[in-house]
Amino acid sequence: MARTTAARAAVEILKREGVTHAFGVPGAAINPFYAALKASGGIHHTLARHVEGASHMAEGYTRTRHGNIGVCIGTSGPGGTDMITGLYSATGDSIPILCITGQAPTGALHKEDFQAVDIASIARPVTKSAVTVLEAAQVPGTFQQAFHLMRSGRPGPVLVDLPVDVQLTEIEFDPETYEPLPVHKPAATRAQIEKAFALLTSCARPLIVAGGGVVNADACDLLAEFVELTGTPVVPTLMGWGALPDDHPLNAGMVGLQTSHRYGNATFLESDFVLGIGNRWANRHTGRLDVYTKGRTFVHVDIEPTQIGRIFAPDYGITSDAKAALELFVEVAREARAAGVLPDRSGWAAAAQERKARLGRRTHFDDVPIKPQRVYEEMNKAFGPGTRYVSAIGLSQIAGAQTLHVFRPRHWINCGQAGPLGWTVPAALGVATADPEASVVALSGDYDFQFMIEELAVGAQHRIPYVHVLVNNAYLGLIRQAQRAFDMDFQVDLEFENINSPELGVYGVDHVKVAEGLGCKAIRVTDPGELGAAFEQAAKLAAEFRVPVVVEAILERVTDIPMSTTNDIGDVVEFGESA
Repeated sequence: MARTTAARAAVEILKREGVTHAFGVPGAAINPFYAALKASGGIHHTLARHVEGASHMAEGYTRTRHGNIGVCIGTSGPGGTDMITGLYSATGDSIPILCITGQAPTGALHKEDFQAVDIASIARPVTKSAVTVLEAAQVPGTFQQAFHLMRSGRPGPVLVDLPVDVQLTEIEFDPETYEPLPVHKPAATRAQIEKAFALLTSCARPLIVAGGGVVNADACDLLAEFVELTGTPVVPTLMGWGALPDDHPLNAGMVGLQTSHRYGNATFLESDFVLGIGNRWANRHTGRLDVYTKGRTFVHVDIEPTQIGRIFAPDYGITSDAKAALELFVEVAREARAAGVLPDRSGWAAAAQERKARLGRRTHFDDVPIKPQRVYEEMNKAFGPGTRYVSAIGLSQIAGAQTLHVFRPRHWINCGQAGPLGWTVPAALGVATADPEASVVALSGDYDFQFMIEELAVGAQHRIPYVHVLVNNAYLGLIRQAQRAFDMDFQVDLEFENINSPELGVYGVDHVKVAEGLGCKAIRVTDPGELGAAFEQAAKLAAEFRVPVVVEAILERVTDIPMSTTNDIGDVVEFGESA
């Protein structure tokens, strides 16, 4: 039998589980693992500037391609605790990432050793599994189980904590005979799908809510075939955006309190049946449940049994992987079409498209300072259907989701449930690492951008190009708008006169100088007529220098973006006129 250190065995397992990239920050307690990583080869490592950044890079990497699992590495103490936000973001959106931490020696775990912390207990609520391995011989089995858990059922993150002495201990391990464990995913039965299909075909105005589970399951082609067979309009959730192209005749727009379309909400409120697939009825999507559910029959298909009935009780629930369910839905729909028993939904679908044509929001403004809607209009013109958009949270994300166009799955990459500020820069680096030939365009407000701005240096060092659209109003715009309900404008104003950049006026931070100081390129735009040329130039600079390129648009200080103030999808305050 071959003998090797437990750390080396772990690295060999990573490779045999398909890992080719990792993101992290070395430290004393994880250095044996890094030594094994170097000695083994085959896994490209990207050095982050902040360990939380490494976790978000791993998220972006996973979210870009079906089957990817991003890996982030750090020490147990501040490294592991820094990664908790990434683990929370991943678990909220069903994203498998593997967090590996180095720990103090096993004999010192109870002695308050330097940077020793019970990271497994801290991480357990935001992971599928979090474990400190105390016996070196258990390392191979622990990593094998980690990949099995990340891929099985509802996907999600796992943390494996390795004491430094466990990493260095030699064990018996034969990498040539290692095999991953079979993945388990629950699958619907034919009888369940037939019942759900009968409910759908018995209603007059059905809709399908397509969630992130459809994207995670790589089932978007099946979704398109099913809705085309049945003529059923689709409302994608924010996490499911791109599952059906925006220009598809059965895409009825997004529904919700914030990241939604007027026509999407209007069509939903006219529906009488809703089939949710791979979605979790998030509160920003549903709003008040009495409004959302009134007069509608609901069928919910989800991979996680405890999601059925978590938010409200559906009329019928099915525990199933989205792909397994959609395969049967397509099969049953084909048979119904062959038998000539499918109802005609053309009038209902046409009504949804009529609303889509009539209820668009205005985006073309020539104002200076720039209105944010104009930025997104120019982005739609400048960046093609192959663009992978990356965004986190805030008024920029909400307005972007209301205005941008997405045509393919995994081309709107967004932290939906957790929404941590600072997520966008490192996540975009992870996306661009996973798909280096893609056009990657990130979208941030100034506050999100400043949270982890240091990660731009990672893109410069490792030659990871992408375009970052920064909309700067020197405000915490979403919180400012939310404070209207409290009749205040308190601690949300970021304006100040920068003594080193007086040309900025009150816009404060000179993002161009900071980005250039971190080794990147940057362009500032103050005239809406120059946005298109700036986006074109940014793409060329990214391709030429292979670094992130920031395009900063100086916005008007205050813009109110459409959203509901009453938690009612039928009562969204528009603030502006229709297109």
